[in-house]
Order: sequence, then structure tokens, then C-alpha cells
Amino acid sequence: MLTAVLLFLPLAAALLLLLTKGATARALALGASIIEFGLAVYTAFAFKSSGAASFNLNYSWIPSAGINFHLGLDGLSLLLVLLTTFLVPLILLSAFKRDFENPSAFYALVLFMQTGLLGVFTSLDAFLFYFFWEVALIPIYFLAGAWGGERRVAITLKFFLYTVVGSLLMLAGFVYLYLQTGPAAGSLAQHSSELSAFYSLKLSAAEQSWLFWLIFAAFAVKMPIFPFHTWQPDTYTEAPAPATMLLSGIMLKMGIYGTMRWLLPVVPLGVSQWQKPVIILSIIGIIYGAIIAIRQRDVKRLIAYSSLSHVGLMAAGVFSLTQIGLQGAVVQMLAHGVNVVGMFFIADAIERRTGTRYIPDLGGLTRRTPVLTVCFLVMLLSTVALPLTGGFVGEFLLLAGVYQYNAWVGAVAGLTIIFSAVYLLRMFQRVMLGPDSSFSETITDLTGGELLILVPLIALVFWIGLFPNSFLHLSEPAVANILTLAGR
Repeated sequence: MLTAVLLFLPLAAALLLLLTKGATARALALGASIIEFGLAVYTAFAFKSSGAASFNLNYSWIPSAGINFHLGLDGLSLLLVLLTTFLVPLILLSAFKRDFENPSAFYALVLFMQTGLLGVFTSLDAFLFYFFWEVALIPIYFLAGAWGGERRVAITLKFFLYTVVGSLLMLAGFVYLYLQTGPAAGSLAQHSSELSAFYSLKLSAAEQSWLFWLIFAAFAVKMPIFPFHTWQPDTYTEAPAPATMLLSGIMLKMGIYGTMRWLLPVVPLGVSQWQKPVIILSIIGIIYGAIIAIRQRDVKRLIAYSSLSHVGLMAAGVFSLTQIGLQGAVVQMLAHGVNVVGMFFIADAIERRTGTRYIPDLGGLTRRTPVLTVCFLVMLLSTVALPLTGGFVGEFLLLAGVYQYNAWVGAVAGLTIIFSAVYLLRMFQRVMLGPDSSFSETITDLTGGELLILVPLIALVFWIGLFPNSFLHLSEPAVANILTLAGR
């Protein structure tokens, strides 16, 4: 029942928002998201860490087909539910700084997307997972397409086509797996779409080889990893700041989560066969994203390529198929979500004050913005993986996992830290500390409302960095279970 409340509260609030206007819509959206976060925290305190799912909700959805409305939480899903419900109120609060046309629709779409995200992270039935996977896509399409930049229509269409094609390939893979299952206990249906039924399948190496790419296509696009990434920089740049935060902070985690939950244990022989090529693509993404980021002159676009580079390391850590690599991916999903939302919010704050994101036009901003400078530096240093920050814990574990797989590959993957220090510190120097610009004397510092967004993010940066075991303890049984099912 608790899982159902977590899932449907944002949906109910989204429907109510369509009947409200103006400030009432903003207050209702924020209030519902805060209540949702409180429920998620309560769930975390009531959760008993184990490899099995807790708080199960399992109703027969389409009895004749053996499809169930089955939700549940293990440590991995719980952490992503906590991340989602923590970030959504902050993203909503950040939207208050801009006047959006038809705000009730805007905020309703954000909460509708939250429902889809939570559904993805809690679904234990393949077709239910696919249903929520698509549900999460619809709101972001309208958020970016209706409230984005000048090129929003073409860019959003490209994003939509990439995602839909990947999703249809995943659906084809799920249908094949479904047809290989037998009837579930007590069911009259000939097949079952339960996750546990997929885990029990005994498929040949040849079957798993092509099934791997059908299913992985959707996850590779969503993360994204090279060369499935070409929609990402443009979409991140053209989408309104809250939509960019949703995409980068939460939505890309769907791909990493899906790989861990639905790929590694279901087609382990396919994963073993294609492990090396995927890791090579991930490493290429790390280097490519970093080099392109170094050349960027737009703050938002630079952060987008930085995200691509860091996601490549997460993918490599997952495909190292090591306990430490998967644990690193879990922690880095949390740290990256916090870091990238903070970075995009700061980029938006600078753009609102100056009217530009173009780095050569900025400079000397720190003179009148000491609080902004400190907040910017903290989020940046966590992204660079400075010790005692969340970014360091995640990247250290990921690099250790990749190093266990192959020492040379681990050494190359470690370049992500060096490259990120180059492009992020150089960007910070030019924007905040460089020669004075026309904005140096007129720019204003962060307001109290903006600190309400950044202070919780900074607090979590240090919480993850100083007390990583509070998160690793939750995810460890689930990760161990995934590796056991994957035959590792």
C-alpha cells in the first residue's frame, strides 16, 4: 500500500494542478512534492535491507496474459526513489524563478513525470516497467517542446525519435522473453511477464547475444553512452532549466538502473559476450565528452558534455561486473544527480542575472557574488571528485571496479578526473575570477530562495562524501543479488 501511495500521490496532485492557476499551482506542486519526499524518507526508515523486494504491491492487471501490476522496493530502487523525491521539490522551487506560460500545465507535467520515474524504479513486471518507461518520456517531450529555446521543436523531435526507437527495441526483447516463460503459479495464462520469471529463463548464448542489444538499446540511449548520445547536448541546452535538471539529474539514471535490474541478470551470457565492446564505447564516451567539453563556450552545453563523460564512467563500472563497480555506480548515480542539478541551477542563476551563458562574455562575477562563488565552487569540486565530496566516493569505487576488470582500461578511465578538472576549473576561472566584464559591478548575489535549493544539495554532497556507508549499506544486498543472478 505504501508503494502505491508513493506512486500515485504525484499523479493525483498533477491532475489537481490542471484545475488551478498561478501561485496556487506552484504552491500545490511544491507541497505535494515535499509530502512525497516525506513519504519516501518514512519508507526508508521502515525498510529492512535485503536482496529481496519489500513493500510489494501485486495485483493481477491483465489476468489472461499473465501481466501483473507488481511494484516493490529493494535497496537499489529505494535509493533512486529517495533521489527522485529529494530532487523534484528543488527542481520545482527552481522553476519559481521564471515565469512560464500556463504554469499549471508546466508543474503538472513535472509531477506526471515523477510518477513515471517512480514507476520505472519500482516495477517488477516487464510490461509495467515498459509502460512507466514510456510514461516518463511524454512529459519531458512537452516540457522541452513547449517551453524550450528557439530550436526546441527540431531538437525535441530528435530526442523523441531516439528514445522511442530504443524503447520499441526493448519492447520487442521483452515480448520474446515473455513468450519463453511458462505460466505463473496459480495463473491460467500461458506466460508471465514477472521479473522473477525472466530471471528463471534458460536461454542459449545465441539468443542472449541478440537479446542483449534489443534491450540495451533503450538503456544506452537514455544514459546516454557513445554513440547513442547525439540527442543529449542539444536537448540539455534547449530545454528549460527545470526540464534539463529532470533529464540529467534523474531521467538518465533510468538507463543505468535498467541495465542493472533488467539486463545483467536476464541475459548474463549476452552481457559477457558484449562486455568488452560496451566498455570500449563507454571509455570513448569519457574521452570524447571531456574533449568536446573543453572546447565549449556555452556554460550549459559544457555541463551537458561533462555529464556525458561522467555517465561513460558509470556505464564502464556497471559492465566491469564487479561488486565494487556496481556499488560505485549506485553511489555515483546519487552524487551525479545532486551535482548536475546544482551545476545547471547555478548556470541558470547566472543566465537570469546576465542574460547570457556565453563564457567569453562573462568574467569577474565573484566580486559581488561571494555566496554564489562558494556554492558554485563546492558543486564544481564534487563534480571533479575532490575527496570528502560525493563525487569522489562514486568515482573512486567506479575506477576500482574498472581497474579490477582491466588495469589499462582503468588507467584510461581515470582520465575523466583530470579532464573534468581542466574544463570545469577553467570555466570557473573565466566566469567567476577572470577579467572584469560588463556584469561585474551590476550582478547580484544569491537570494534566500535560491539558497533553499543549493544548501540541501551541498549538504548531500558532503553527506555522501563523509558517510557513504549509509547508502552502500542499503544497496549492497541488492547489488550482490544482481551479481549472483548474473552468475558472478
